[in-house]
Amino acid sequence: MILTEPGAIRELLARSKTIAMVGASRDPLRPSYTVFSFVRTGGLFSIAPINPKLEEIDGIRAYPSLAEYARANGAPDIVDVFRNPASVLPVVDESIAVGAKAIWFQYGVINDEAIARADAAGLDVVVDRCIKVEIARFNGGLATAGLNSGVITSRRAPLR
Repeated sequence: MILTEPGAIRELLARSKTIAMVGASRDPLRPSYTVFSFVRTGGLFSIAPINPKLEEIDGIRAYPSLAEYARANGAPDIVDVFRNPASVLPVVDESIAVGAKAIWFQYGVINDEAIARADAAGLDVVVDRCIKVEIARFNGGLATAGLNSGVITSRRAPLR
C-alpha cells in the first residue's frame, strides 16, 4: 500500500524496529550520511548501511546487499532507499525477496515502475519523503510552526 497520510506513515514508523539503508554513505556532506547518523543516534531503530563499497559507517557494520543483511539479521522492517531513481528496480526486487515489510524512497527517488512493483508485492511504500524528517516530525524533533503533523493534540506522543 502506498502510504501518503501522516497517520499511516506514523503507524509504519511506530511498528518498525529495523531499517536497512541502501546507499548509505560515510561522507558527512551527503544526505544519506546525515539521515543515517540521525536515525542511528535516535535510539528508536536499529539501522544498518547497505553499501558494497563500505565495511562500516561510524562503527556500524555495512552489508554489501540486502540479502547479506537478511542472512545476518532477518528481514528489515523498512528498506530506506538513497539511490538514483533509474537504479531502484533491483532494490525493490531484493526487498521483496528478503521479506522486507516496507520500502521508503527518499526525496527525489521516484520511479513509477519500482513503486508499482513494491505496492503490487504488498509492501508498504513511502515515496518522496525523508525518513529523518518524518521521525522528527512525530517524535518532537521539528518545530510545528507551519508543519501539519497530522496529529491533533497539544502533547507530543513518542513513537514508542
